[in-house]
Amino acid sequence: MQLDKGKVAGSTRPRGTSLEGHPASVRFGRAIVGDLSVAESREFLVTNGIGGYGSGTIAGSISRGYHGLLVASAKPPIDRRIVLVKLDETLACEGGSFELGCNRWVGGSIGPAGHHLLEAFELQGSVPTWRYACGDVLLDKRIWMEDGQNTTYVSYTLVAASSPISLSAKAIVDNRVFHNTGQMNSPTSVEADGLRAEIKWQGELSLFLGFSAGRIEPAQEVYNSFQLPREAARGLNDADSHTHAATLTASLAVGETVVLVASTESDASPDLGALQRRWDRDSSLLRRGAGATQRAKVEPWVEQLTLAADQFVVSRPSPEQPDGKSVIAGYHWFEDWGRDTMISLPGLTIAVGRPEIVAPILRTFARFVDQGMLPNRFPDGSDVPQYNTIDATLWYFQAVASYFRATGDKGLLNELFPVLSKIIDAHVEGTRYDIKVDETDGLLRGGVPGVQLTWMDAKVGDWVVTPRIGKPIEVNALWYNALRTMERFATALNEPGEKFATLADRTAAGFARFWNEKKGYCFDVLDGPDGDEDSLRPNQLFAVSLPESPLTEKQRKAVVDICASKLWTSHGLRSLTPDSANYRSSYGGDQYSRDSAYHQGTTWGWLAGPFISAHLRVYQDTSAARRFLEPFADSLNEDGVGTLSEIFDGDPPFGGRGCIAQAWSVAEILRVVREIEKVENQNP
Repeated sequence: MQLDKGKVAGSTRPRGTSLEGHPASVRFGRAIVGDLSVAESREFLVTNGIGGYGSGTIAGSISRGYHGLLVASAKPPIDRRIVLVKLDETLACEGGSFELGCNRWVGGSIGPAGHHLLEAFELQGSVPTWRYACGDVLLDKRIWMEDGQNTTYVSYTLVAASSPISLSAKAIVDNRVFHNTGQMNSPTSVEADGLRAEIKWQGELSLFLGFSAGRIEPAQEVYNSFQLPREAARGLNDADSHTHAATLTASLAVGETVVLVASTESDASPDLGALQRRWDRDSSLLRRGAGATQRAKVEPWVEQLTLAADQFVVSRPSPEQPDGKSVIAGYHWFEDWGRDTMISLPGLTIAVGRPEIVAPILRTFARFVDQGMLPNRFPDGSDVPQYNTIDATLWYFQAVASYFRATGDKGLLNELFPVLSKIIDAHVEGTRYDIKVDETDGLLRGGVPGVQLTWMDAKVGDWVVTPRIGKPIEVNALWYNALRTMERFATALNEPGEKFATLADRTAAGFARFWNEKKGYCFDVLDGPDGDEDSLRPNQLFAVSLPESPLTEKQRKAVVDICASKLWTSHGLRSLTPDSANYRSSYGGDQYSRDSAYHQGTTWGWLAGPFISAHLRVYQDTSAARRFLEPFADSLNEDGVGTLSEIFDGDPPFGGRGCIAQAWSVAEILRVVREIEKVENQNP
C-alpha cells in the first residue's frame, strides 16, 4: 500500500521533554555523541513484547554480534534471529552530501563516521531519537517497534533546511541465530517493487521492507569485517559480515516525515500513526505507574524505569494458555528464566500498576512444575525446560504472595494452592539433585557435584566456580518464608495449615545454626562437603529482607551493618568481600575469566533491592534508603540507556558489565522505590 509523505502525529514533540511534559531523563549532546569511544559505550534498546528487539550503539555503529534493528523472535519469546542489522544513511542537500552511518572495521578504520554529524541523542519515552546537523539541515531519526509483532519502524523527519533534501538508506541484512556471530547468511533473492521489497533466504523467515515515500531498489553487496569491540572485550568472535540487500531513497521538505517498516510480516505497512501508537502506549504505562505511587509526582528517572520494565514482559502463548506470559531475564542474550521471573515480577508489574500481568505468568509456570520444581530456563530454540535450580521454586511463593497482597485474588490463590502444597511435600520428601529437608534440623539441603543450583550459577566446563552444595542460607531463608507464607494462604482459604506451621517452627530452630558468633555474621553454607562456609557474601541479607525473618533483631542489624560496610557499592552489592583471597575486582576477558569473577566480587544491581529492604526493616530510615538509590538514577545515562545493567565491577568506577538491560536490576529498584514510599506514608 502506497502512502504519501506526511507528518507523524506527535513528531513535533519538543526536544528535551518526555511524555506528559516531564523532562527527558536521558539526553546527550555533542560531547558524548560525537566521541566514538564514548558513544559506542551507550546502547539503545527497543522491544516488541514477544522476545524480539532492536539495539545498537547511539553512535550508529554495531559493537556486538547481538546488535540489529530487527532481531525477530521466530518462536515467541525465543528462537531469535538477526534480520535487519542496520541502516547506513546518506543525506544530500545544496550544502553537499553527508554520510550519517557509522561503522568500525577490522583493522581499526572508521567509515563512514556519521557520529560527527550527530547533534544530540535522547529517549522520548521509550523511543530513541537522534538529531543530525548537516550545515543548516536538521534531521531527526527515531526507532521503535510494534508491540506484539516482529516489526521495527524507522522514521526520518526534516526539522529545518533552506531547501528540500534527498535521503538514501542502505538496508544491511542477515538471517542468523543471534548467538552465531560471524556466520553470515546471505539472501537468496531480493524482490523490490517501488515502495516494497521482500528479501528471502532459503528455508528462513523473509524480511519485508516498506517505505512511505520514495523508492526501494535491490542490491547484493557483501560488507565484510565489521569490528565488534564489545565481543572482543568478552574474548569472543569479534568480526562479522553482512549483506547490503536494498537501498531506499526519498526526498523530504521541511516538516515532512518518511517512515520505513522492516518486518517478518508480509502485510506490515509504513504506518504514519505507528509512532503515536508507541507514544500512547508509553503514556498509558506512565499513568499506570503514577497510579501505583503514593507521591504527588513521580521522578523522571523512575518514569524511565517504568518504561524499561515493560521491555522484559513477553508473551509465551501455548495451546493450553493462549494468553501465557513470561519474563525475559536480560537483553541481549538471555531467555525467560524461572528464577529471574519470580524475583522480578513484583517490581515489573505490581510496582508499576500492572498486577493483571502476574496471574498469566504464575499460571504459565505452574503448568511446568515437575517433581515439585519450577523450571529455571527455557532454552532458545527448545521446548524442553531445564530444572537446574533450588531457589527459583521458592521465589515462586514470594511472587504469589506479592500478587495476593496487592489484589486479594482468592480465585487464583485457590487455583495455585494445591500446586504450592505439592511443592512443599516434594521438598520434604526429596526431589532432583538431592534437594530434601534434613529431618535433624528442618533445613533444606541440596546439590550434587558438577551442578550449580543457586543464583550463584557460574560454571566453566566441569568447574563450578562457587560450589554451594549443602544448606545455602538464602535457600533456607526462602524455605522458611515459603512455609510461613503457606500458613497465611491456608488461613485465607480456610484450609488446614498446621503442617506448614510445624515445618516452619522446625526450620526456625535449625536456622539458628547459621549464626557465626565468632565472625558476627551468618555462614553462607552449612554442612557442605568441606564443612561450613564462612565467606562474607550477600546471601544472608535475604534472612532479613524477606517478609518472614528467622533472625533476631540484633542479628538482623549485624547483618545489615556488615553488608553495608563490606559489600555495598554505588550500584548494588558485591558478591564477595574484598577481604577474601578469592576476590575479583573486575569482570571481563574470555569466558573463563568472566565466569571466574561472576560471583567472586562482581557487583550485582538486583541485590540493591534486598539490601535496601533489609536496611529499612532495621533502621526505618527512608532518607538513607533514597540515598542508596541515587546512583541508579545516574546509571540510566550509561551502558544500556534508560535501563539498568546486569552487573558492575567490584571496584570503582563500578563500570556496567554483562547484559545492558536486566529484568531483576530494573525490577528490584522499582520495588524498593514503592517500599520506601510505603514507609514514608506510614511515618510522615
